[in-house]
Amino acid sequence: MLWGLARLILPMLILAGTARAESLVAARNLPAQTIIAPGDLMQVVTSISGALTLPAEAVGQETRVAIYAGRPVRPGDIGPPALIERNSIVALEYRAGGLVIRAEGRALARGGAGEMIRVMNLASKTTVSGRIGADGLILVGGFP
Repeated sequence: MLWGLARLILPMLILAGTARAESLVAARNLPAQTIIAPGDLMQVVTSISGALTLPAEAVGQETRVAIYAGRPVRPGDIGPPALIERNSIVALEYRAGGLVIRAEGRALARGGAGEMIRVMNLASKTTVSGRIGADGLILVGGFP
């Protein structure tokens, strides 16, 4: 329904010579933890405060919350796809100078590359925070 409306409005605005602003909205209901595909989005000719404007900013990202059809897609609603699931066993690594310490931990949250999550070290039962690397390794302290 919205797509048809956008197709009707867009030519009128172009013919009228009016400056136009586009916003990105969901083309269908997107449950949380959905990887966004190009068909999941559409651009509407209206300026929605805080909404993304280019599909390239959202395609390949994962929804953090449910986004309903016709609702704007905002930067806080999406993020990198999760590499780590909550309660999964993960590798921890601490680096400082030439020192490298590796251990196993249990993820206390779900997250994607570049995000900080809390992890319980299985050997010491200590909870630490670390940044998820592109390979799923959790870097604890000593990271740039």
